[in-house]
Amino acid sequence: MTETQHHDLGDFTLQHGATLRGARLAYATYGTLAPDKSNAVVYPTWYSGRHWDNEWLIGPGMALDPDKYFVIVPNMLGNGLSTSPSNTTGGYAGPRFPHVTFHDQVRAQHDLVTRHFGIERLALVTGWSMGAGQTYQWAVSHPEMVERIAPFCGSSRTSFHNQVFLEGVKAALTADAAFAGGWYGDAPPVVGLRAAARVYAGWGFSQAFYWDREWEKLGHTSLEDFLVGFWEGFFLDDRDPNNLLTMLRTWQTADVGLTPGFDGDTVAALASIRATAIVMPAEKDLYFPPEDEAWAVGHMADAELRVIPGTWGHFAGHGSNEPDTRFIDAALRDLLARPGGLG
Repeated sequence: MTETQHHDLGDFTLQHGATLRGARLAYATYGTLAPDKSNAVVYPTWYSGRHWDNEWLIGPGMALDPDKYFVIVPNMLGNGLSTSPSNTTGGYAGPRFPHVTFHDQVRAQHDLVTRHFGIERLALVTGWSMGAGQTYQWAVSHPEMVERIAPFCGSSRTSFHNQVFLEGVKAALTADAAFAGGWYGDAPPVVGLRAAARVYAGWGFSQAFYWDREWEKLGHTSLEDFLVGFWEGFFLDDRDPNNLLTMLRTWQTADVGLTPGFDGDTVAALASIRATAIVMPAEKDLYFPPEDEAWAVGHMADAELRVIPGTWGHFAGHGSNEPDTRFIDAALRDLLARPGGLG
């Protein structure tokens, strides 16, 4: 696991007006920045993910080879490593933490990339799930800077159906009496976390995944063993409920059309993207189905839709299934061999 580094953002004013004082962006890097700074890749984290959770797609011989590329993995504001409810003191601590948008996430990352590293062009931005949402946002917020994008298992705008799913996660977390309005202190609402895990379990993988008992490939001996060992274990792995709710709100309200200058026009925002793109939804993703991303690709100037086949649904982008990993890696390799959209 690569060492966590921190970039000071100072007093960081969010899109909706609140200011995080003394904000910090946690990140990790892989590889060496070229003298001409032409080999930089940004690979943002996903819902509750930390930078080490992205490492499955980085390595020798892979498209994101640290011997060729300088890969920056910024941790989202709210994920527990960057400025978050769990590590903020004062008025914005815990459940009082303000609303953070994808525009805010990318503005913080842009500050790291430009002010700290002095990078003016990005060879690639890529990411899974909420990382895909940030990928789209990078291409809309900084079309002059991003040469290629590869969002996988994610979207430029959170659909109504996806928003409904997130309401279920939110309700599970907050219904536990121990949640106490977010003021649970050092005694997190374990019942709520386990309930949220059960909600997620029906969405993260497809119906076909369960029909085929694919959980056995992850080492689980029964359905209940999978629900407890994988899903409940996932949510109980040092994931703070207020952090989860902050990131959930970022996800639930995501829409590149809300980028300043577009007045809510998602189509116009997508049309502004100059980057060459390969967009990779998973065949049976219940959050971000291929038809949703086909719609987005239809409004982009230089984009290909490449559907990840198979039954693993949303978690095709998690790095848990080797065929899916090979598919994503091959697409990244293909994209990086193409001329960037900036000419």
